[in-house]
Amino acid sequence: MLPDPVIYLDYNATTPVAPEVVNEMLPLFLSNFGNASSNDHILGWRAKEFVDQARASLAKAFGCGGAEIIFTGGATESINMVLRGFRAGKKNHIITAKTEHNAVLDTCQQLENEGFRVTYLDVDEDGLISLEELEAAITEDTLLVTVMWVNNETGVIQPIEKIGALCKDRGVVFMSDATQAIGRMSIDLSKIPVDIILGSAHKIYGPKGIGFLRITKTLQKQLTPITTGGGQEYGKRAGTTNVPSIVGMSKAISLAYEQLDNDAAKIEALRNRFEDGLANELDIAINGSLDKRLFNASNLRFTGYDSERIMQAIGSKIAASRGSACSTGRIEPSHVLAAMGLQEEEAHASIRFSFGRYTTEEEVNKAIGIITNAVKAI
Repeated sequence: MLPDPVIYLDYNATTPVAPEVVNEMLPLFLSNFGNASSNDHILGWRAKEFVDQARASLAKAFGCGGAEIIFTGGATESINMVLRGFRAGKKNHIITAKTEHNAVLDTCQQLENEGFRVTYLDVDEDGLISLEELEAAITEDTLLVTVMWVNNETGVIQPIEKIGALCKDRGVVFMSDATQAIGRMSIDLSKIPVDIILGSAHKIYGPKGIGFLRITKTLQKQLTPITTGGGQEYGKRAGTTNVPSIVGMSKAISLAYEQLDNDAAKIEALRNRFEDGLANELDIAINGSLDKRLFNASNLRFTGYDSERIMQAIGSKIAASRGSACSTGRIEPSHVLAAMGLQEEEAHASIRFSFGRYTTEEEVNKAIGIITNAVKAI
C-alpha cells in the first residue's frame, strides 16, 4: 500500500482509506452522482436516500437519534460551529482543558478577545483532569464544558462518563471531541451523558474532508449557523451535501465497529511489542497514563535526545510525528506534554507513534531496528 520502505506509524494523524470504503464511494462519483437537495428527479431522490441511510447508520453506532447528526467538513469545523454558534442567554463562560486540540484552544482564545471568559483546566502527569477542579470551575455563567475524549498525542482517555454525570448534575452542557475515540471505543450516548460529540472520518479509514456533529435536538435550537445560504443539515450547515464522503464515513465507522475487538487486540499487541523492543535497547519513557490509554497510541520520550534529529534520521523510512498533525511546523514543544509537567527538553525529546489496522508485526520489528540504530548513531 505504501512505497517501500516507508513504515507508517502515524495513524492518529490520518489513516489510509479502507478498500471497502473506496468501493462504497465510487458509484456515487460515477453513476449515482445526484445532488441530495435536488427534489425533482430520481438522482436527487437517490442521493438523499444515501445520506439518510448514512445518518441512520451513525445514529445507530452512537446510540442517538438520526436527527441529532449533522454532517460537517470535519472535527475542526464541528468544534467551531459549537464554540462560535452555541449560545444560552447571557452565559459567556467556557471550561476546557489545557491538553485540548488546537481547534478548541485557538477558538477559545479568539472568543476571549470577544468578551468570553475561558477556564483552562490543568492536568496531572498522566494527562488527566481533576473532577474536583472541574466542579469548582462551574458557575451560573458557564455556557459549556468541552473535554476531549481521547487525546490525539498521548492516547490518554479522560473519565468522560464521570465528567458527563457531573455536568448533568450541575445543568451544564457537555461537549467532547471524540475524534480519536470513534471506531476505537464503544460510544453509546443512550447511556453516557454527553450532549455533543464530534469527529472526522479520516482518523478511522474514511475519506478526508468529512466529519459530523452530534447535538441533541433541544440544543440545536440554541445553535446559530456560522455558514448560511442553503438550509442543508437542518439549517445548521449550508452547502452542497458531500454525498460520497458521507457514505464513505458511514461505511468506515460501521466497519470499524464490526472489527473493533479484533483490531484492538492485534494493534495493542503490536504497540506493546514496539515499546518493549525499544525499551530493551534504549533509555525511553512513555508519556501519559499507562492504564488509561487507548490501545493504538505510544508517545515516547527518548531521554537526552532531540526528537527533531531522530526524525531527520528515520523520517524517510518511518512515518511518525512530534505532536499533533495540525501543529506541524511549530518549533514550540507540545502544549499537551507541557501541560502534563514535562520540561521543554523532555518535550523536545518526545515522538508520537500510532498504530492501525494495516500495521504488521514485520513492520514493527523493522521499526525497532531502524529507530534503535538511528538513536545510537546520534
